[in-house]
Amino acid sequence: MLTNLYIDGFNFYYGAVKGTSYKWLDFSALCRILLPRHQIKRIYYFTAMVEARSGDPEKRQRQETYLRALRTIPNFKIVLGSFLTHVKNRPLASGKGYVDVINTEEKGSDVNLAAQMLLDGFRNDYECAVVISNDSDLLRPIQMAIHELGKKVGVLAPTQNKHPSRSLAAHATFIKH
Repeated sequence: MLTNLYIDGFNFYYGAVKGTSYKWLDFSALCRILLPRHQIKRIYYFTAMVEARSGDPEKRQRQETYLRALRTIPNFKIVLGSFLTHVKNRPLASGKGYVDVINTEEKGSDVNLAAQMLLDGFRNDYECAVVISNDSDLLRPIQMAIHELGKKVGVLAPTQNKHPSRSLAAHATFIKH
């Protein structure tokens, strides 16, 4: 089955990699193992460039090295969103007072993933889309690809200690943990 893969990079990192010694993954090899009956046509990786922080000045450099390695995978494309960083005043957990914190939000990856999956579906570029994410915000585009475009959409849920999203599991053509 002709398949395109759509990877939510931060959801994958925070769901399956962070806090482990495993940092490098060849997504093409992962697909051959988890999706042996699928012919992978394209792999899209949606992320944003992180900023170095005083506590981790090499963070950006590590990400750039990883992205260079990913670009060696055939038919692999990195699609960049962005980060918004600003100071936000938040309440203390004790409920006594407020503190200014640096708030960083990744923007664009979910929308970019959804738009690309639907565009490829409209173009009949795949028979099956596989989304690597556990983000229930992707439920509506998954439903649209299935019900409006007649495509199969599987979900590979990158979770270490929690279950796959119930809403994704209930509506995807198939789901794998």
